Amino acid sequence: MPKTVSTTARGLNQDMYAGISALNLDAKGRMTLPARYRDLLAKASAGQLALIESDDGCLLLMPYDQWFAKVGRFSADESADERRRFWLGLSDTPEIDTAGRVLINPVLREGAGIAREVMLLGVGDHFEIWDAGRLAAHKEQVRARKMRGSV
Repeated sequence: MPKTVSTTARGLNQDMYAGISALNLDAKGRMTLPARYRDLLAKASAGQLALIESDDGCLLLMPYDQWFAKVGRFSADESADERRRFWLGLSDTPEIDTAGRVLINPVLREGAGIAREVMLLGVGDHFEIWDAGRLAAHKEQVRARKMRGSV
C-alpha cells in the first residue's frame, strides 16, 4: 500500500513518499497515479510535475517546484555539465490531468527502457519509475554485488 509520511526536515514540513505500486501505462503512455500520491503531488506544485531520466536506469518524478529549486542550485562550471544534461536536457514537465494521469514522454520512456508494466517507488522526497523487468534485474545486480561484498 502506498504510504506518505509527514516529516520535518531542516525546519520545513515536507511529505516523504514510501512504498511501491505496480502500474500499467495506457496506450498513450500515461500512468495513473495512486490517489494518495496524486493528492499530495497536486497540492505540492498545483499539479505540475517534473520527470527526469536518471543515470540509474529509471525516471525520477517530483513536484515541479522541487525540481526547479534543485536545478537552480547547479553550478555553472563545466564539471556540472553531466548533471545538467540529465536534470535539464533529459527532463519533461508534465501535469497531472483531470483523471489523475501523467503522460510520460516517449523519449524518456525509451531512455529508461520503460514498456507497459511499471513500478512506482516512493523513495523519500521523490518517486522512481522503473520498467518492471528492469527493476527486477537491478535488484538482482545489487544483491549480487552485496553477496560479493562490493556494496
